[in-house]
Amino acid sequence: MKVSKVYPLLLQKVERKGRTKDELDAVIAWLTGYDMEQVDQDMTYGAFFENAPMMNPRASMIKGKVCGIDVETVEDPLMQKVRWLDKLVDELAKGKPLEKVLR
Repeated sequence: MKVSKVYPLLLQKVERKGRTKDELDAVIAWLTGYDMEQVDQDMTYGAFFENAPMMNPRASMIKGKVCGIDVETVEDPLMQKVRWLDKLVDELAKGKPLEKVLR
């Protein structure tokens, strides 16, 4: 799946809850180092994480469940990165202050 398919879904999720594109982009930048204005939207979602400019070294502090799965127990490194972003987006959509989402 391409970033051009996933990113709009993430944006819809946060906007439905009253959050903004800038907040979503801040979460993505914190986790991956990407500036979403410069991301190749045709890149696959896997390549998006594999080629991230700089995964945040504090990402391992992300704990909790996404779809009933503890993100800290995901064994596949790529899937764990995907779940980390899912967890951060969930927290943002649930109204958690941005400064707390960005541990």
